[in-house]
Amino acid sequence: MSQQQDILLIDRLKENDNAAFDELYLKYFKVLCANAFFFLRNENEAKDLVQTLFLDIWEKKLYEHFHKDVKGYLFFAVKNRCLNFIKSRKVKDARAEMFNRFQGASLQKPEEPEDMTGHQDRLESLLADMKGQKKAALTMVYFKEKKYSEAAEELGIGVNSLKTHLKSALKTLRLGMIGKK
Repeated sequence: MSQQQDILLIDRLKENDNAAFDELYLKYFKVLCANAFFFLRNENEAKDLVQTLFLDIWEKKLYEHFHKDVKGYLFFAVKNRCLNFIKSRKVKDARAEMFNRFQGASLQKPEEPEDMTGHQDRLESLLADMKGQKKAALTMVYFKEKKYSEAAEELGIGVNSLKTHLKSALKTLRLGMIGKK
């Protein structure tokens, strides 16, 4: 019976009935949040993810792709979004760890703590001297934590070009820090 009600809701949605969207939201929001929490282990992230799903359903008219099993579609969509979110989080964490490791390795000299300031100053100087798309790519990916595709789009270049600029920027920093010794 519930599946039949869902089909009727979708038919109403396809006829631009706002009340049908509200009903769908109220019917599934909490249970989808619980499902997202199972994957993410964070209540706020789970709610945000489900909220975004419903926003996409409305704005991108994803309901036009619903067929008979609306509940199955929603649960599958939440699962996929959770897995993508977790993957994205791991990538960001790995980038931050790599940058921190690079920065930490460049600045380490425990026997001369006063020289640490010199390394930090050198790193900041190298970053300030860096120009163009190398600097923009490094800033977007490592400091603003943008995905490669987002950064490349903002710079108006391809992802491979962005990767080349990043590689060059990191090499410049590495060589600049080694040359300081």
